Amino acid sequence: MNPTEHTIACCMHGFPPADRSGQSLTAADPASWATIFSALASLEFTALEIADSHIRPADLTPERRDVLKRLAASAGVELTSVHVQRQSIIDPDHGAANLDYAHRTIDAAAELGCQIFSTGLHQPFSSAQRKALWFWTAKGWEDPTDPDVRALAVRRLRELGKHAAEVGLPMSLEMYEDTYLGTAESAVRLIEEIGLDNVGLNPDIGNLIRLRRPIDDWREMHELALPHANYWHMKNYQRDEAADASWFTSHPTTLQNGIIDYRAMVARAVELGFDGPFLMEQYGGDSLGVCAENRTYLKGLLAQAQPTKDMASS
Repeated sequence: MNPTEHTIACCMHGFPPADRSGQSLTAADPASWATIFSALASLEFTALEIADSHIRPADLTPERRDVLKRLAASAGVELTSVHVQRQSIIDPDHGAANLDYAHRTIDAAAELGCQIFSTGLHQPFSSAQRKALWFWTAKGWEDPTDPDVRALAVRRLRELGKHAAEVGLPMSLEMYEDTYLGTAESAVRLIEEIGLDNVGLNPDIGNLIRLRRPIDDWREMHELALPHANYWHMKNYQRDEAADASWFTSHPTTLQNGIIDYRAMVARAVELGFDGPFLMEQYGGDSLGVCAENRTYLKGLLAQAQPTKDMASS
């Protein structure tokens, strides 16, 4: 694939999830949506992931979904995906309701003309995570080791994947700590257990290398996950740790300056035939500015990786 054909979208972390009156963006005046698209256009972004932490397309009326789509188009911004987060379909109390919500979101994503439906198994923040400077430094949810619960996850994700296929969408599952998508081995096994061609991985290994505890080697995680990838949340972290595992530290940085070597990983992904959208993601500081910087860096990596792929296939 020519590097200019890859969609590179921006995340919504750089925008507040409510308008100035405190009303959620889902219920806000469309003028608030237009402001988002204008900001993206000013940074030369042509694509956006709709995160349901900000806008829940499934809860919009068809008329308001149409307004959202038209405002994006008028600013030259594609709605690449809808990402459902912290609405686990195996939540012990809300799993059935979350499953219904995910089905409605798939239909909404198709109606918006998205390229992909994105979700995962991560749960709402714990009280400790809500209080922490960086939420990943506090203890959160852990999926149970019970094989029956894992089997339930497979059945419900397969159900969602079939629905996504019916409306012409791939479905991508985000890797996230302490869930059944929390290691590369477990995530790949989950994809194989679901067994649908349109269901793949979002190899967001940035979620794992930021953890302040022992982690698997990021190279090995990518090597396992990338062959199954169909969407990619990209972010990076500086990381340091003691040799005796007595302390760990991490903080967000640019794609170029973190511990993951994205030059090598993007080249490997292109070699493997990855052709899904990319998402630029950043926590803290000027999220939008860093995402724009990362997009420029990624474009350069894709341009360099493409000739390598072409030579290998010739």
